[in-house]
Amino acid sequence: MVFVYGSRSVLIFAILGIASAWQSTVNAHDAPRCDKLETTHCRETESDGKTAADDVISLPEHLTHWKAALKQPVFEGRAGHWDALIRERGWIVRDGETWRLWYTGYNPEVQPVINRLGYATSADGIHWTRHSDQPVLDDVWVEDMMVVRHEKRWLMFAEGLDDQAQLLTSDDGIEWTRIGPLDVRLCSGQPIPPGPYGTPTVFQKDNVWYLFYERRDAGIWLATSTDLKTWTNVSDEPLILPGPDEYDRLMVAMNQIIEIDGTYIAVMHGTGTAQKPRDWCTTFAVSRDLRKWQKYQGNPLLPIADNKSSGQLVFDGQQFRLYTMHARIDLHVPTGNK
Repeated sequence: MVFVYGSRSVLIFAILGIASAWQSTVNAHDAPRCDKLETTHCRETESDGKTAADDVISLPEHLTHWKAALKQPVFEGRAGHWDALIRERGWIVRDGETWRLWYTGYNPEVQPVINRLGYATSADGIHWTRHSDQPVLDDVWVEDMMVVRHEKRWLMFAEGLDDQAQLLTSDDGIEWTRIGPLDVRLCSGQPIPPGPYGTPTVFQKDNVWYLFYERRDAGIWLATSTDLKTWTNVSDEPLILPGPDEYDRLMVAMNQIIEIDGTYIAVMHGTGTAQKPRDWCTTFAVSRDLRKWQKYQGNPLLPIADNKSSGQLVFDGQQFRLYTMHARIDLHVPTGNK
């Protein structure tokens, strides 16, 4: 088995949505569809509603059966500090002998509330040391991020204020410069309608960048780019919707995509909990072409009652680990691992 892992092939995608009001706006504009894609609720089905066995993409057990590692959590907030609480998706990269962690910290008791960028390192991905008592970026709202190494720079795709997807860059992964919001266009070339578009998850293949984004966690869209400047929808309709199963019937989001032997695996999370605070669970979706997706039949990967979301797979040199990151960072290993 060949594991494709790196800045050009393992890029995380994440947390997704659209509101009905937004969809009405798109219809009013009569925006054309670039590709005639089928919206995926769960998995491909035949006309009688039964899953076509030949169409189901299977996954190996070491990616679908997980248990909590002995040390839990591996990283959490600090009471009384700017990062008293950990928020949504952080990002972990195994960079040579050093594990790097970028995370969002916030303190609701400190006004005005702002989500700030924190940074920590580790020798084993388990025991972490903060780079500083202070955030590494203090004046820019950063949350729900993923980080990619590209052409000797670090690229950070993250949500900004009001859930606007944005790009930041860094030479060392510590000092960051905000480039600005992502310019996402409809198939027609017009800007997407105003409103939240968050949890940006990117993947690069054959010199094309794929951006998966959500609008209010009610659907996942795909846009592509060749220059990291302008992103154009593959379809003006979402590729993935909530449901129909209970575990994500209300909201879905995508955190990461990895490629293994020609199969793309999206680490996602969803909720079917109507009351707040909601219980979120970690899930998978799979694809052969990055466009048509099947939700994994064994979802959710962890019990809904555990409320573990914002997941990321990280290869440690021998196997994949599963980290969940909201509202603390927990580590999970394959069940066959002692």
